[in-house]
Amino acid sequence: MSGNLLHRQPILRRPDGVGGALPALTLITLFFVVPVVALLLRSVTEPVPGLQNYAILFGDGTYARVFFNTFLVATVVTAVTVIVAFPVAWMLAIMPPALGSIVFGIIILSMWTNLLTRTYAWMVLLQRTGVINRTLMDIGLISEPLPLINNLTGVTIGMVYIMLPFMILPLVGTLRAIDPMTLRAAALCGASPFNAFRRILLPLSLPGIAAGGLMVFVMSLGYFVTPTLLGGTSNMMLAAMIAQMIQSLLNWGLGSAAAFILLLVTMALYALQLRLVGAKRMTGGI
Repeated sequence: MSGNLLHRQPILRRPDGVGGALPALTLITLFFVVPVVALLLRSVTEPVPGLQNYAILFGDGTYARVFFNTFLVATVVTAVTVIVAFPVAWMLAIMPPALGSIVFGIIILSMWTNLLTRTYAWMVLLQRTGVINRTLMDIGLISEPLPLINNLTGVTIGMVYIMLPFMILPLVGTLRAIDPMTLRAAALCGASPFNAFRRILLPLSLPGIAAGGLMVFVMSLGYFVTPTLLGGTSNMMLAAMIAQMIQSLLNWGLGSAAAFILLLVTMALYALQLRLVGAKRMTGGI
């Protein structure tokens, strides 16, 4: 009797083919594809149909300067973030689990703090009469305040602080997957700590560096609040320029063209990262 009832119950099956992916495809189309297509159409139709918006962006020296600033800041921030994040991630990977959980929680907690609040805190710390300059002057290292704000230095310090968790998280996962016996074997074979780092630890951690570096670089390209507050008008980046074009100048065509260029660059970098890291994983090379 019970066997017949069980036999009559309908069997739930996972939908096959396009039908199973239709809800996800619908959401992707509505929230990703349609906005991008609308952005592209505006960039080639306003104020008149054509590619004049792209010609202006690539032909005007002012806009070229903004593009240069954007990629310069993103490159510097990414490089400094990798340098600072690597020892922190290594410390998290080798420290006892209990202590590592506490430090890891502190890092995650910093991501939950309001971005604007953290940026204003750095404005207070980096200004000419801020804590950093006053401390350096009190201990005699400098005789006059250092220019730490409204320049590339201030933008780099503020953005590196904000980007650190996004670099540390993928690095910790990669470093924890490395067998410690590999480094011990290198030491037993006579390798110096520097050679073990350069020839073993660094190559094995490249997937984490690539993933975190791409995330930091892409986020830095489109960052708005921190570069605007700490960099000033002389170090304007692309996100601030797009906001000014649309909010102040109401130039939707030029702003859409700049945003679409930024999107293409981001997609190209992601494709390059997949190709390089994916090829290395498939070949098993270091």
